[in-house]
Amino acid sequence: MAEHASVIAMLAWKLGQESITRMRQADYDIAVGRGWFDFVCEYLSFLALAADRIAHDDLTPEQRAEFTVALVKRLAEMVEEAREALLPDLPPGQAGRNFLALYNRRSDEYADFGFDATGPDFGFRRCFAACIKDTLPEKDRLWAVDQVMEIESPEAIRTLQKTLAGLFHPESGNSRRSRDGVTGE
Repeated sequence: MAEHASVIAMLAWKLGQESITRMRQADYDIAVGRGWFDFVCEYLSFLALAADRIAHDDLTPEQRAEFTVALVKRLAEMVEEAREALLPDLPPGQAGRNFLALYNRRSDEYADFGFDATGPDFGFRRCFAACIKDTLPEKDRLWAVDQVMEIESPEAIRTLQKTLAGLFHPESGNSRRSRDGVTGE
């Protein structure tokens, strides 16, 4: 499960970066430093919670716990690595601890919202959008909820679901590797 968690952590990081790029292209000001950092942490928390919900349907309770713990710990390590470049004044280890605290807080907040095979329900997406909105400058908050609920969230969830299906069920042919194969040509 640790290997799967590491793959998903890297995917979540990549999706967070792509989301920032799209948001910036849509004229949202996400400044390098604290703003970027807070946005990414909210995004990673959302994807970790979504991955846990997907794992609920695909793994045993023990496997799910192992996967989710490994995922959140790896994300905390990645956040800590980014701290060195973006927030060097923060004491070492603090960013990782802050991320874990954020994940635990968000876990409680998202707990009552639904998540099924089609993805997160309205409340789950709305909570995520509100959390992202709070990381943005005041001038960008008006339309942020729509952007996150209609563009950022669905794109990320589709990619996450597809990747997890390939990891959890490689025999189903959902993964790109199993579809393309190696031809030797």
